[in-house]
Amino acid sequence: MNKLYIGNLSENVSPPDLESLFKESKIPFTGQFLVKTGYAFVDCPDENWAMKAIDTLSGKVELHGKVIEVEHSVPKRQRSRKLQIRNIPPHLQWEVLDSLLAQYGTVENCEQVNTDTETAVVNVTYANKEHARQGLEKLNGYQLENYSLKVTYIPDEMATQQAPSQQLPQQPQQQHPQGRRGFGQRGPPRQGSPSAAARPKPQSEVPLRMLVPTQFVGAIIGKEGATIRNITKQTQSKIDIHRKENAGAAEKPITIHSTPEGCSTACKIIMEIMQKEAQDTKFTEEIPLKILAHNNFVGRLIGKEGRNLKKIEQDTDTKITISPLQDLTLYNPERTITVKGSIEACAKAEEEIMKKIRESYENDIAAMNLQAHLIPGLNLNALGLFPPSSSGMPPPSVGVSSPTTSSSYPPFGQQPESETVHLFIPALAVGAIIGKQGQHIKQLSRFAGASIKIAPAEGPDAKLRMVIITGPPEAQFKAQGRIYGKLKEENFFGPKEEVKLEAHIKVPSYAAGRVIGKGGKTVNELQNLTSAEVVVPRDQTPDENDQVVVKITGHFYASQLAQRKIQEILAQVRRQQQQQQKTVQSGQPQPRRK
Repeated sequence: MNKLYIGNLSENVSPPDLESLFKESKIPFTGQFLVKTGYAFVDCPDENWAMKAIDTLSGKVELHGKVIEVEHSVPKRQRSRKLQIRNIPPHLQWEVLDSLLAQYGTVENCEQVNTDTETAVVNVTYANKEHARQGLEKLNGYQLENYSLKVTYIPDEMATQQAPSQQLPQQPQQQHPQGRRGFGQRGPPRQGSPSAAARPKPQSEVPLRMLVPTQFVGAIIGKEGATIRNITKQTQSKIDIHRKENAGAAEKPITIHSTPEGCSTACKIIMEIMQKEAQDTKFTEEIPLKILAHNNFVGRLIGKEGRNLKKIEQDTDTKITISPLQDLTLYNPERTITVKGSIEACAKAEEEIMKKIRESYENDIAAMNLQAHLIPGLNLNALGLFPPSSSGMPPPSVGVSSPTTSSSYPPFGQQPESETVHLFIPALAVGAIIGKQGQHIKQLSRFAGASIKIAPAEGPDAKLRMVIITGPPEAQFKAQGRIYGKLKEENFFGPKEEVKLEAHIKVPSYAAGRVIGKGGKTVNELQNLTSAEVVVPRDQTPDENDQVVVKITGHFYASQLAQRKIQEILAQVRRQQQQQQKTVQSGQPQPRRK
């Protein structure tokens, strides 16, 4: 993606004019400028310089009386389902961007790209080329909070390698290594794929992210990089100091990739360097340890009623605070954990904090992989439920299960059955879920592909309201995930609470026994496997459809896993019934039950 298209040129523009412009802007180019009437082409040394040219020149520079446009040059045959959207307002909420993108088609993936600009850049993958074409036409130049969006195609490199008459099986797309919603590949290589054997294992170590005062960055790097090289050698780590991020900011992020022990050792050395530099420069303010952590993990770090955090404070003799949810933006999904105390105390606290974060990450990856096996083809990328790989999290590999391991999912070519789930939310949160003039619930319904309705309150003092969600498994996953996230964002659960909701599934009364199992064995196994509370209330009177309620309570992934397992049990019961009906119709005697 290093070939550029330069448009809106005056007829008088010549190659030397463009060469001078690029040289003045300090943007290198290779080869000659190919100038046509009204437009031109040129190659940059690499993709980063191409991006720099677009950000520096497009819509900002006038040449012979006309403001030029600069974008990636993409031949028609290479125009794919992927778009790059630039100049996004830096404080825009993801929800707003998602709803805007969804207006022009189904979004399979949206990931943020690291750039040196103040505004945000995302790569978007639509479900098909037509959706991408509409998105490009409608969004290019679209005004969003006084920012004009810039949209270009991301070339499909495979299109140049494949003749139209010899299309190869499409391999899973490799996601941008610095994407915001990076989950690695959407599925494993197909059987017989040449890349199947060589696929690398996902990195297991979760990096440590720190914030350090900008004035100490030079001391951490050292003369000609000597200090940072010594740290990396001593701790066997890779350390990235993001000096270009947030130009002019008082603090800069540092990402440390290593084993947990290596990360902790490097962190302690960096704290010691900062303290020495502060003494040498007569810097009198306290320098706390600041750790960056994705918001998805902070609730579990805090623990119920703040117990986990209090224990870390007590065990390490430190004072720990966490930045508020209101600070989260499209550009910054991380919370800042500030630790105050001696260097030794802060180092111990870092070990405990990162231990909790790594546990949460690993638990979520395990849950996500189980979800992918239970709902083949489930697009987890579009949900934003996992940390961005731009903040150093390794993208997990999400596999797709075989038909034998996914008995609840229909055979290929059949549509998955629609399900109805009743999700109970705080009554005070109804307005936030509905949104102004019903906009939020409409956007949520469109995004998830589900029917979402809020039932009337059972009484004037009702503390909970029922949200009725109807749709196939993937739609349930998306809709419920967004509702959980919205309740956390809007502070309906305290900063020290994890969002746990109650969901009800109706099952045929004759199948309730299968959910419970002999002596409660199945329901107990369900609870142990999913970490959700699963209850089939005794002495229920079946409704007019001969159905009873199963209650599921837990955090999002626990609830989802329990719902999938219960639907799997119900699918088994239905298949057995169908088999029995076929046997009866064929006149064959049914085997006796012992």
